[in-house]
Amino acid sequence: MEKRIVSVGLVGFGLDTYWTQFEGLYERLCGYQDQIANLMENTNVRVVNVGIVDNPVTARKCADSLQKEGISLLFLYISTYALSSTVLPLVMQLKVPVVLLNVQPEAAIRYDYLNGLGDRGKMTGEWLAYCQACSVPEFAGVFNRAGISYDIISGYLGEPYVCDQINNWLKAVIVVEGLRMNRMGILGHYYGGMLDVYTDVTQQSFTFGTHIEMLEMCELKAYRDQVTSDELETKIQELRQCFDVVSECETYELERAAKTSVALDKLVTNHQLGALAYYYEGYQGNSYENMITSFIAGCTLLTGKGIPVAGECEVKNVQAMKILSLLGAGGSFSEFYAIDFNDDVVLLGHDGPAHFLMSNGRVKLVPLPVYHGKPGKGLSIQMTVKTGPVTLLSVCEGKDGVYFLVSEGYSEDGPVLQIGNTNSRYRFSCGARNFIDAWSKAGPSHHCAIGVGHWAKHLEKIAFLLKIPMVVIS
Repeated sequence: MEKRIVSVGLVGFGLDTYWTQFEGLYERLCGYQDQIANLMENTNVRVVNVGIVDNPVTARKCADSLQKEGISLLFLYISTYALSSTVLPLVMQLKVPVVLLNVQPEAAIRYDYLNGLGDRGKMTGEWLAYCQACSVPEFAGVFNRAGISYDIISGYLGEPYVCDQINNWLKAVIVVEGLRMNRMGILGHYYGGMLDVYTDVTQQSFTFGTHIEMLEMCELKAYRDQVTSDELETKIQELRQCFDVVSECETYELERAAKTSVALDKLVTNHQLGALAYYYEGYQGNSYENMITSFIAGCTLLTGKGIPVAGECEVKNVQAMKILSLLGAGGSFSEFYAIDFNDDVVLLGHDGPAHFLMSNGRVKLVPLPVYHGKPGKGLSIQMTVKTGPVTLLSVCEGKDGVYFLVSEGYSEDGPVLQIGNTNSRYRFSCGARNFIDAWSKAGPSHHCAIGVGHWAKHLEKIAFLLKIPMVVIS
């Protein structure tokens, strides 16, 4: 998948009347704006800092300039009091989400210094350098009436909260751009009867901007039939490097998984895929069944490389996995296994591909005598997610469209099932019973993606940029 630099705009707003009234105020405010621009330095973001706009005429000219830059998000720095008639035409013309920066120079006005200036004109000029809050309700009120999407960051220069909020917005816009540029493959068909998993791929495309490529099993088989002995040996070495291949794994099964993994790599490369959802059964004993029962190891490798793969053709869940992957949180395929009411924890896992970089220790590659609910047998992975904070994310489809379902919890040590699956124990602040009830009533499919770390605040911003709702279970 092509990597792109995301462009964001930074515009300061002020009032031109002030510049001749208060000497040095304009230059001072420009300096503060430059400090904010420096905070935004990021290798994946290009900040278009156009300086301070101070009247409706220059606002329209600025909008023309920013349109040519193709910005995805506008940071609107309130440098001092500014008229809403200045900001509205620019924002309406750009039609991008807006973040209002209500950011003062310091945590508070230096009252003794200001009152000691001895000149009420100079004192007023000093106050106006701290007057950001004056325009926040004015701008917000106008935006509400105009139906303009916006958020607010209130604080002061150098404050960790402000720095974190700006960085979180930048990360969110990078993720949204990553989704927009993503090419998702669909291979095979849905697991029959899982009505919750079925999705509207057109809605997925226009919500996330994702291109969806329909793939053929016969293409994968052609790649698999062409695997050379050198490619096979190299892939077996990779499997042994990434996984703890247990002694029970037969050479035949390891080679079968390796050959399919090589073919999957070629499919991903040739279609420039950044994600894949798959499922297939086929008639008993056919060559496609031989392929599909050797998928898990290769798909786990791809997932760990930032190309998430979801089994059972779970398109919505591979979107969730991709979002967590773009955030750097991993993103592992999972479903609810059981509840331990004694310890008040929920067990989640899956027999399909996982994110091996999230594992608590090395992932084991183990043989399964049967894939439950699916045809055949083959290799699978055994792992637990590392202990610590985690986030569950489900991309859901309801009567009114797509939305996020999110919950933050903790992965904990304790007994898990050693059945050749990802399997971990998760604690939620509302308790296991309340959690499973509230999560289920929110309307997800039975799958979800798990990422390491707490990411609800980032996901809220991503949902804002995508213009979709977000439900949080806490």
